[in-house]
Amino acid sequence: MEPSGPVLLAAAVLVALLLGPWLSVVTVRLAYPDHPDRPTLLRTAVTTVLLAALLGGAVALTGARPATAAVAWAAGAGVVLGGVDLLCHRLPDRVTWPAYAVCGAALLVDAAVLESWPALLRALAAAAVAFALAAGAAAISPEGLGFGDVKLLGLLGLLLGWFGWGVLAAGVLLGLMTGAVVSLLLLATRRAGWRTALPFGPPLLTGAVLALALAAASVG
Repeated sequence: MEPSGPVLLAAAVLVALLLGPWLSVVTVRLAYPDHPDRPTLLRTAVTTVLLAALLGGAVALTGARPATAAVAWAAGAGVVLGGVDLLCHRLPDRVTWPAYAVCGAALLVDAAVLESWPALLRALAAAAVAFALAAGAAAISPEGLGFGDVKLLGLLGLLLGWFGWGVLAAGVLLGLMTGAVVSLLLLATRRAGWRTALPFGPPLLTGAVLALALAAASVG
């Protein structure tokens, strides 16, 4: 780890402690806009701890560079998107589209400052491919994949594609596997039936995190 690593990690934890409770409020309000409730203490704690882990991972993965802002913003957006999807099976555009803009801008700055143009071009191509393939799958089977999932896959394509095509492929594969395992567990415990609609956003986000963790481990 670079000499500034511990400072960045401490900053990531501090940001998580400050933003975690607010993001838990945002999650509940986006899920139930007509009757917003205060998040429970457990939800607030889980959101904060998860955000701290993801922000710490972002810093450990990319260090001190503009691209870190893209990974960190995607982490915060992912926490909210996953929480909302679990509560009401929606992935709100109010979170997804700004994440596209911020992540794209951060990667563009990274390319301009550090000349990481090949990574940026690969990220844009990966986003387009992921979005197009997901849109095609949603058109064929709208019950299995909603347009919110399509937009999320495009965002994940942008982020994971920056690290490499293999990372993107691993993220999608691990996301599908996570969703399948969760579905089987719910069926086995009779918490869901064969026709029960399950949110697909959290498995996709979990797959992305696992892919980035594996990428970091392979580099390390």
